[in-house]
Amino acid sequence: MIAKVSQYDIKRYNWYIWRFVIAGFAFFLIMILLIAFQIFGALPSFRELENPKSDQASQVISNDNKVIGNYYIKNRTSVTYRQLSPNVINALVATEDARFYQHSGIDFQRSFTIVAYNLIGKKQGGSTITQQLAKNLFTEKTHNPFVRVIQKLKEWITAVKLERNYTKEEILTLYLNTVDFGAYNTYGISSASRTYFNTTPDRLTPDQAALLMGMINGPGIYSPINHPQNAINRRNFVLRRMSEEGFLSDGQADEYKAKPLGLTFKPTDHNDGIATYFRAVLKKEVQKLLVDRAILKPDGVTTYDLDRDGLKIYTTIDATMQQYAEEAQQEYMKKLQGQFNSHWKGISLWKSIPTFKSLLDKGMHRSDRYIYLKQLGKSDEEIKEDFNTPVKMNLFTWHGDTDTTMKPIDSIVYCKMMLRNALMSMDPTTGYIKAWVGGTNFEHFKYDQVKMGTRQVGSTAKPFTYAVAVENGFSPCMQVPNEPITISYEGQVWSPRSSPSETVPGVITLRTALARSQNWVTAYVMNEVKPKPVADLIKRMGVTSPVPAYPSICLGTFDASVFDMTGAYSAFANEGLWTEPTFLLRIEDKNGNVLYNNTPKVVQALNPETAYVMTYMLKGVIDEGTGYRLRRDYHIMNPIGGKTGTTNDNSDGWFIGITPQLVTGIWTGCEDRDIHFRSTRLGEGANTALPIFAGYMKRVYANTNLGIKKNVDFVPPKSGVSITLDCGAYSQQQKGTNEVEKKLDF
Repeated sequence: MIAKVSQYDIKRYNWYIWRFVIAGFAFFLIMILLIAFQIFGALPSFRELENPKSDQASQVISNDNKVIGNYYIKNRTSVTYRQLSPNVINALVATEDARFYQHSGIDFQRSFTIVAYNLIGKKQGGSTITQQLAKNLFTEKTHNPFVRVIQKLKEWITAVKLERNYTKEEILTLYLNTVDFGAYNTYGISSASRTYFNTTPDRLTPDQAALLMGMINGPGIYSPINHPQNAINRRNFVLRRMSEEGFLSDGQADEYKAKPLGLTFKPTDHNDGIATYFRAVLKKEVQKLLVDRAILKPDGVTTYDLDRDGLKIYTTIDATMQQYAEEAQQEYMKKLQGQFNSHWKGISLWKSIPTFKSLLDKGMHRSDRYIYLKQLGKSDEEIKEDFNTPVKMNLFTWHGDTDTTMKPIDSIVYCKMMLRNALMSMDPTTGYIKAWVGGTNFEHFKYDQVKMGTRQVGSTAKPFTYAVAVENGFSPCMQVPNEPITISYEGQVWSPRSSPSETVPGVITLRTALARSQNWVTAYVMNEVKPKPVADLIKRMGVTSPVPAYPSICLGTFDASVFDMTGAYSAFANEGLWTEPTFLLRIEDKNGNVLYNNTPKVVQALNPETAYVMTYMLKGVIDEGTGYRLRRDYHIMNPIGGKTGTTNDNSDGWFIGITPQLVTGIWTGCEDRDIHFRSTRLGEGANTALPIFAGYMKRVYANTNLGIKKNVDFVPPKSGVSITLDCGAYSQQQKGTNEVEKKLDF
C-alpha cells in the first residue's frame, strides 16, 4: 500500500527547501560583506586597481627599432588596444565571455545557464573575462578549497571594481597582456604572437588568433608544440564559436579550419637570438646605473626591477649589422677551428705544453661541477674520481651541439682547445657601437671578451708610437735603417727581436715599417719620442687597462680589451676626436617616461693633421703590408686602413680595420695563452682575425640600406696637411736640406 503524501507534508518540505535557499543566500551575502570589509584579507586598493602589478619584461631595442631581447621573470610585453587585431578580440570574446559587453563584471545570467550552454555545445567557463583578469592580477594560486571559495568571491568584488575603473577596451587589453601562453615562460599576447608566429598582435589572422585564444584555458594540453592535434581541435572550436557569434561567416570559419597550424616557432630564451653577449653586459650596466644614479619609481622609494618593470632600453646596436657580424664569425671560425684541430692532431698536449697540467687543474677548480661537489663535502680524491668517470653531457661544436658521454676532465681539455673570438664595430663619429660579438657561443661560454676580458694587444699598439712621432713632425716618408737596436731606459736595457723571415732589409720608410709591422724601426721611433708621451696618448685614446711607460709598449706588451682598442682606433678615423664607445642611448619606463639619457664623452686625443696622416699610414698596411690579403683574397678594394696584431707564441691574433664610417676590432685566441697555434703562418692576426673582418664588411657593403658607403675616403683637415706624404717630394726636400746644411758647414 502506497502512502499518500499529504498537502501538509508538501508545504513542510517546501519550507525546508526555502529555508535552505534563504540560509544559503544569507550566508552568501554575509560572506560578501565580510570580504568587502576585508575580514578575510585585503582587497586591491583603488591605487592598485589604477596601477595593477603584472610582471613585464624589459625590452632591449636596437637603433633600427627592433626588439633584440628581453629581461624577464615572466616573458611578458604589454601592448595597447590599438595594437590588437580585431581577430584577437573577437576570438577571445566568442570563446571566453560572449556577453562581455553586456555585463558589469559578473554575468549572473551566465552563472545560472552554464549547464544549459554546455548541453547545447556552447562551451563556456564559469568566469567572465573581468573575473579572470582579477584572478590573474590579484590572486595567488592555492589548492585549499575553502581558500579558493574566498578567492572566488574576492574576484567577484574586484571584477566589479575593475569594471568601474576601466573601459571594456582597457579590460580586454589588460587581460591579454597578462595571460599565460605556456612555452618558454611566455606571457601576454605580444610574446605569444612573437613566439608562435614570429609576428605582432595587430597582424594575427583569424586562425592564428583562434589558436592563441584557444590555449588560454589550457596552455599545456592545447600546446601546438607538444599536442598539435589538441591545438587544431581547440582552434577549430574557437573558429566555430566566432562563426556562431557572427564574427566570421560559416564559409570563412570552414576555410580557416582547413588550414594547417602554420607555426613559426621562435621561443625566446636568454641564450637565444642575436647579441646574447651584448645583452648580458648591458643588463649588468643598466642595473648598476639604476643603483648608482638612484633612479627610483614615482613613489620616490622603490627601485626599478629590470626583470619585472617593463623598461625600454634603447641601444646603439644595429640589428642587421649585428646579424652580419655573427654570421661572419660563425662562417670563418668553423674553418679556423678545423685548421687548429688539424694542426694539433696526433701531438701530445702534455709534452708540447709544459703548463698543461696546471691549466687543467685551474679549469677543474673553476668548474661548476667542482664547486658543487665541494659544497657536498666531497674530498679531493672523490672529486678526482668523479672527474674521471664518464657521464652524459652536451658539448658545443661548430656543426651544432652534440650529446655525448665523456669524462668531465676530458671535457675541460676539449673546451681548452676551442678557439674564442670577439668583435666590436662602431661609428667613429658618434661613438655608437653597431655590432658586439663577445664570444663564440653564449650558452656554453658565458665570458664576454669584448669589454670584460683583456689580452695582450701585440702589433696593434704600434700606431700609437707612430702617432706621437707624427705629432712631433716625423713624416711617413722618413727613412730609417731596419737594424737591431738596444734601448736603455730608467736603468733597464731592452733589445727587441725581429723574425728573420719577416724582416725587411735595408733602409725603409716609417710607412713601410708600420705596413710590414717591423719591430726594429718601431723601437727606433719609440727611442726618439720616449715612452711617457706614448703611454699618455694611449690613455687619452680611451684604453682603461694599465699601460706602463716602458719602451716595450710600442710592440704591444700591455693588455687591453677589444672595446678599448676599437675605441682608440676610432680617433684616427675621426679627425683625432676620441668619442667614448657607446651602446646605451636611453632608458624609459613602461609608460614612455625617460629615466636616463646617455651623453658620450668626447676628447681631442690627437690633432686633426696627425689623425689624417695616421689614416694614410694605416692604409699602407692594407695596400702593401700585413693586411694585404684583404685586397688579394677578399677583393675589398675601397679605402680601408687597419693593423694586424700577433702576440708572442701566436697566443693572440688581432685585426682592427678603419673606414670613415666604421671601425671594427677583432680578437682571436684560446682561453689560456699557453694554448695556441705553433706557427705564425696560422696564428698571426692576418689569418685568425682579418678574414672575419672581411666577411663582415662584405656583408655590410652589400646592403646599401645601411648607409656604409664603399668609396668614401678619409678627408684631410680643413687647415691642411703640412707633413709631406709624397715620398718623392720628401726625398727632394731632404736632399735640398742636406745641401743647405753642407753649405752652412762649409
